[in-house]
Amino acid sequence: MAQGQNKPVSGERRLLSRRSVLATMGALPVITATTSVLGATEAAAATSVIDPSAQRQTIRGFGGMTHAAWAGDLTAVQRDTAFGTGDGKLGFSVLRIPVGENQSDWSRDLATAKRAVELGATVFASPWNPPAGMVETFTRGSQTNAKRLKYSSYAAYAQHLNDFTTYMRNNGVNLYGISVQNEPDYAQDWTWWTSAEIVRFLRENAGSIGTRVIAPESFQYVKSMSDPILNDSAALANVDIIGAHLYGTPYANFPYPLFKQKGAGKELWMTEVYYPNSTDSADLWPQALDVGEHIHRAMVDAEFQAYVWWYIRRSYGPMREDGQISKRGAIMAQFARFVRPGYVRIEATANPASNVYVSAYRGGGSTVVIVAVNKGTSAVSQQFTLANSTASSVSSWLTDASRNVASQGTTSVSNGSFTVTLPALSVMTFVTGVSGGPSPSPSPTPPLSPSPTPSPSGGTGTGPCRVTYTMNSWNNGFTAGISITNTGTSTINGWTLGFTLPAGQSITSGWNATYTPSSGQVSARNVSYNGTLAPGATIDIGFQATHTGNTAKPTAFTLNGIPCTVA
Repeated sequence: MAQGQNKPVSGERRLLSRRSVLATMGALPVITATTSVLGATEAAAATSVIDPSAQRQTIRGFGGMTHAAWAGDLTAVQRDTAFGTGDGKLGFSVLRIPVGENQSDWSRDLATAKRAVELGATVFASPWNPPAGMVETFTRGSQTNAKRLKYSSYAAYAQHLNDFTTYMRNNGVNLYGISVQNEPDYAQDWTWWTSAEIVRFLRENAGSIGTRVIAPESFQYVKSMSDPILNDSAALANVDIIGAHLYGTPYANFPYPLFKQKGAGKELWMTEVYYPNSTDSADLWPQALDVGEHIHRAMVDAEFQAYVWWYIRRSYGPMREDGQISKRGAIMAQFARFVRPGYVRIEATANPASNVYVSAYRGGGSTVVIVAVNKGTSAVSQQFTLANSTASSVSSWLTDASRNVASQGTTSVSNGSFTVTLPALSVMTFVTGVSGGPSPSPSPTPPLSPSPTPSPSGGTGTGPCRVTYTMNSWNNGFTAGISITNTGTSTINGWTLGFTLPAGQSITSGWNATYTPSSGQVSARNVSYNGTLAPGATIDIGFQATHTGNTAKPTAFTLNGIPCTVA
């Protein structure tokens, strides 16, 4: 196989064995021709109750991996398609990259990582092998050349991971986290780790790594790989994210009671998958709808905070080799473009009708996003009710056999309820602004940055405003949260918040607004989903920034040129 065309270890060469695992578990679907839905009878469903006050996990994002050495790098246009949030974009907010064994390889994925950061995405990294000098071979069953990290090299390996983190940071990519090992329990072609070895490394060495630590990234969410971490207080103290892959994992194994019991303060991420297989085209329909149910189950049943695909660009991936979004990618975009980092999943009637799957999310104080997957061959009349909340209208987007994330306009909301037709074999996303009920609790870690969306400069409508500005600073950085309240009597349609950052402060990423420039006199403009600010409504935005010792706050703010009260 040509270099850069096929993944030599973790990708296509292991697909047959992975496919065997899936087939053994009965997870491979039977592929049939698309069922005609012309004339299908519209079925009625039970009401799906959306409760913005019943908060679940904080969402970190949706994304995929690039591996330039194995699949070639994304082009500049493809990077913008992957991480942009506008029409025709995937809206990815998470990028996974490899940790090369050799420092000479560390620059391979840097260009894509830097552009992802510029577009507001977060980046994390996973290693397949330590440097060769840290590895020894041993016999594992019938494998006589199995590889493992020498115990005498544990400290050096931690330094290797730390050096990669430092390299990326020095080149403009502040990693959100780094993994100890990719798939330590599926390692015929890379380095094996037992759960005991991972626990030992976490206990003795992971505390020296200068970013969040991810483990164990079991290939099939094998709980016997992660249970020992959760059951060891010293190891648990040095891990930040429990990472898992979902190759062949049945839905019955998605819940993780032990994590709910012992994982307080930790995050739970799904860090790699392709689904349902890697042998079919990503445009095969309606098979692509399986991705929608899979994401739904990962969010609702497993309560993962991130969902990360394998290769971003592949025949079976979210982006085709020609750089166009596939049907599987459009399904992912129905989540990724609208459910942004820092949003909180809220309670919803998850299965109001046979083959209908509903999840809901709240962000920005007042924004509610509902994603409904209809895998049935008949249209469904679906009512949604917003508990303890009111809204005036809801916007929607649709992916089906002939459309990809196509705007469907707006639907009116009456007494907190609206009814829509979910077309057969489709995914619909609904976005609305609500009032009433408590706002989601703050995320336990700094929110990640959604990709900015072009929005109107300035806006129409003026009136009094109130701004609350809060900071969380550390030695050379900080996050800032800004609440903007319309205290006037007129709706503001399109807004720009102006303020001046104190000397030495520079914005590196932001959420729920676009920020230009990064320092000095800054303008924060609304994004596509929060441009309307009704009287009495509040919008929450924020950013992450660096500082050189000055942690003072801006002293004045204007909204569309009108001075605001600072609370």
